[in-house]
Amino acid sequence: MPYDLVFHGATVIDPSQDLNAVRDVAVQGDRIAAVAESIDEPAIERVDLRGKILTPGWVDIHTHLYAGSTTWGIQADAICLSTGVTTVVDAGSPGWANFLGFKENIVDPARTQILAFVHISGIGLTYGPLGEMEDIRYADPERTAYVVHNWSDICVGIKVRQGGMQVGDNGVEPLRRAVQAAEWAGKPIMAHIAVGVPLPEILALMRPADIVTHCYQGTGDSVVDNDGRVLPEVREARQRGIYFDVGHGGGSFSYGIAKQALADNFVSDVISTDLHAMSLDDPVESLPETASKLLNLGVPLEDVIRQTTAAPATAIGRSDQLGTLRSGTVADLAAFELQEGTFDFFDVNDRREVGSQKLQPALTVRAGKIYRPADLAAELEETRRRAAQIKALTNKDFAFLGWKPGDQQ
Repeated sequence: MPYDLVFHGATVIDPSQDLNAVRDVAVQGDRIAAVAESIDEPAIERVDLRGKILTPGWVDIHTHLYAGSTTWGIQADAICLSTGVTTVVDAGSPGWANFLGFKENIVDPARTQILAFVHISGIGLTYGPLGEMEDIRYADPERTAYVVHNWSDICVGIKVRQGGMQVGDNGVEPLRRAVQAAEWAGKPIMAHIAVGVPLPEILALMRPADIVTHCYQGTGDSVVDNDGRVLPEVREARQRGIYFDVGHGGGSFSYGIAKQALADNFVSDVISTDLHAMSLDDPVESLPETASKLLNLGVPLEDVIRQTTAAPATAIGRSDQLGTLRSGTVADLAAFELQEGTFDFFDVNDRREVGSQKLQPALTVRAGKIYRPADLAAELEETRRRAAQIKALTNKDFAFLGWKPGDQQ
């Protein structure tokens, strides 16, 4: 019986297997069938990828995808499947009270694999302009743990936002309740950090395998001190097994902090986008765009690939199936062209850095089905249009929406 697909001649980079070499990869059905120097057996379709890089499908562990029900949500499929992302994790858009709507309307119809951190706030991130944890009554460890435990095929952990704007006067109490829910559910937490809550207080409550997101944020209470040195509490947390994730977003990636941390030998464990309606077009764009920023700050290519494949799969407890090209695992792959030239990359403060390399997506394979960027162009345009509409409404940009208060409708 012939293979369904054979990808020929790419440089295969699979950090989960310490592989960086020219290889062929065969797919049968929705599974990886073989990885070898040469696969000459017949195939229904052979794809020539000479000159390209082929990796496991990328895993983005921080996004917001509850489109139509939150001020943050965007539709996942076009942006993910056109950029090499095969598994994407929503970081707290649903809470226990609206989780079933998220499952039925977002997860179930998607072609991309969508997973979730469930917010400790029962309302999740329904309304972005206000802090979901200013009222501690929304934090419900029991109901949150129940949802995460009973839908463990989708739920990878508990999310809590620990910036001052999100928690108000409640300090680290939302985090304590998130940890309690995580203990009951047997899952990690993902904690958003930002100005207003001292980072050492947050780290003191976190456990091995928990995740700090926005590790290069520059709003304050960051991973570096006033002298640009990484905090000793941050290094101790890493030694305890806590993961640090980029979580770029619209306000959480500063070149200043990233350069200081990298100069002090502190490299993030995971690269993620924090894609949402307010960050999609500017400044994030995609996971390859975000990864290219780190590549041009000096993070080696193989490490960048690890931070977008094997490392995030491990962080969400799915390394047995995701972030790898091991035979028998799901056939999720991503192909890229490593472009050479002069490229502008921007952080959340509109600071420009010029890079010489850029990872350009060539194709994505999700569960054995090929998606090419050109095939998704119209769908992606509609995704961006809808994101721009909710962004304008959130920002009260009524001129963009063709309306002003007082208009008679």
